[in-house]
Amino acid sequence: MIEKSFIEELVHDFTDETEMFLVRIKVSSTNKITVFVDTRNGVTIDECVELHRHIEKNLDRETEDFELQVSSPGLDSSFIVIKQYYKNEGRKVEVVDEDGQKHSGILKNVTQGGFDLETEVKIKGKGKEIKPISFNFEQVKTTKIVL
Repeated sequence: MIEKSFIEELVHDFTDETEMFLVRIKVSSTNKITVFVDTRNGVTIDECVELHRHIEKNLDRETEDFELQVSSPGLDSSFIVIKQYYKNEGRKVEVVDEDGQKHSGILKNVTQGGFDLETEVKIKGKGKEIKPISFNFEQVKTTKIVL
């Protein structure tokens, strides 16, 4: 079986020279390798092809057969790494906290420890008001872009 750590090294060798960052790698027991990468401006097909070729040329099909897929995580995927939060700062997101409560608003002030979410709150007699909610990453189950 191809080791996930080896694929991770290959991806990092490639991404160190680009603005691309690794989001996730999956390697199944049948050697189906799925690599999800992104950039601050989104990943192009050509960038995925280049990374695919880089990984493929460093693996030997004579030793072990494999299936390789390289893509972006997709708009409907939950955030996995902090760089995805930075990339989507200023966009509307939905956050599910550790208690299972859903919050939606504009992602702001992302740091290594957490972020703020500017939400609209209805106040009786006053209409709507913008209220920031601060989250530590440990408090968050999932975060997704609102389409």
